[in-house]
Amino acid sequence: MLALLLLLIPSAEPPITADLIVHNGKVWTGDAKQPEVQAVAVWRDRIVKVGTDAEVKALAGANTKLVDLKGGRLVPGFYDSHLHFMSGGQSLSQVDLKDAKDEEEFGKRLVAFDKNTPRERWIVGGQWDHDRTFKGALPTAAIVDKFVKDRPVFISRYDGHMGLANSAALKLAGITADTKDPPGGVIYRLADGKTPSGILKDNAMALVDRLVPDPGDAEILEAVLTAQKAAAEVGVTSVQDLDGSAPETRRKLFRIYQRLAREGKLTCRIDLRWPIALYKELANTGATADFGNAFVRIGGVKGFMDGSLGSSTAKMFAPYETDAKVTGVYVTEPDTMRSYIRGADAADLNVCVHAIGDQANAVLLDLFADVAKQNGAKDRRFRIEHAQHLRPEDYKRFNDLSVIASMQPYHVIDDGRWAEGRIGAKRCASSYAYRSLLDSGAKLAFGSDWPVAPINPLPGIDAAVNRRTIDGKHPNGWYPEQRITVAEAVDAYTLGSAFAGFQEKDRGSIAVGKLADFVLLSRDIFAPAEKDKIADTKVLLTVVGGKVVFERK
Repeated sequence: MLALLLLLIPSAEPPITADLIVHNGKVWTGDAKQPEVQAVAVWRDRIVKVGTDAEVKALAGANTKLVDLKGGRLVPGFYDSHLHFMSGGQSLSQVDLKDAKDEEEFGKRLVAFDKNTPRERWIVGGQWDHDRTFKGALPTAAIVDKFVKDRPVFISRYDGHMGLANSAALKLAGITADTKDPPGGVIYRLADGKTPSGILKDNAMALVDRLVPDPGDAEILEAVLTAQKAAAEVGVTSVQDLDGSAPETRRKLFRIYQRLAREGKLTCRIDLRWPIALYKELANTGATADFGNAFVRIGGVKGFMDGSLGSSTAKMFAPYETDAKVTGVYVTEPDTMRSYIRGADAADLNVCVHAIGDQANAVLLDLFADVAKQNGAKDRRFRIEHAQHLRPEDYKRFNDLSVIASMQPYHVIDDGRWAEGRIGAKRCASSYAYRSLLDSGAKLAFGSDWPVAPINPLPGIDAAVNRRTIDGKHPNGWYPEQRITVAEAVDAYTLGSAFAGFQEKDRGSIAVGKLADFVLLSRDIFAPAEKDKIADTKVLLTVVGGKVVFERK
């Protein structure tokens, strides 16, 4: 209705009084037509005016709420193009092992969590990092057994591509020396080459995962509410939820999202993705790409080509530096993935596929090209999730094939601690290639991959701009030639993600007619003097649909 009014009366102010006006600020709109303004007016959940204080305050009335930004920096609400919303919320109440400095601390945290957890429950979560805690060696069931042996434990590496089971969990799953590796997965063995070590990679994780009790409605609701609180505190107003839960859990999650939206309790806009292997389930509902309302949408699917670099399962052309016999795994065989992509695309579902290794990315680009040619021209917006390790000759193919690089910049400063040890300097030089992709014409969409990495976009923006690894060993940037500007990084974390979700007309920038989602920052991250303080920046105010959903006290 608002858009129609504005079209009918292009030269006049909208015949309305603003509900909310934010003024006296430095507003980075993300809109090339009007990149910097002082003030923004909101009516209901939409932006009705941007401009100078005087221009915008002309829409003020007796009941208008006025917020003085006091010269602060306002940006569009951050849009996370890739996270796992429910599991992110769950992770905040699970055992946290990622920054355990050694085995002793790893054990102390497990023991403490075990002591405070009801006996009937499994211990899951963990987010362990063997490069930090075990100096690169993989932990074993025997290590976990030293601390927790009388209940099943199945804890994941922080990338989600390796799980560590204790002996109780291995026994329940029936995993023995005779158990064969499943397709797309690896049961890691001890030195005898037979005995399962406790480490399960990629599809092998399902051997234990299937036994972990699914969460009930109350647990899912608690996780969602926890997740959206965490999102609001760091200015995330929209997300692409790539989920990954079991079918019945996903159905419960989808219903809870809808219920919260109906009740006006959802403070983050969510686009929920189905597994690509189940694309027919989604297609049979009649939904197509970007179906839904302003708060809950469906119509997209997500698949996996390969594993991860940290788990040495990302599919590479050449072997890993650590093992000349290992090039990674295809979690989904290319011919099978081609069939999934072709079917989902024919049903007008949006397709995004995880690919990390250089071979996985190159082959996936081939598959996208084949399907686009077979199914015919349309606005499909294929996406590669992560697109981490690329051959230089593949940069340009993203633009040529209109494939979006959906990337998570925090990974570069985390993985950069150990990536050269996995694949060497030459391949790292063409990895996390934000600058090269942008220069080749590719569209970037940024996200976090939470809970694999922090949900906070500001450390991610800092990572894209400065590329300083979290161990402090690269103060001038890890492969600094791939750095991008603050404006480019913020654009990828706002309008780029909105475009990837077919929502650029409604979200991603501060412009008339768009949803009133914006964030006030504690620092002006665009100022050159603040370049080294981006990660320290706090969100002071988060507004979603014209309503304040977080205010830092």
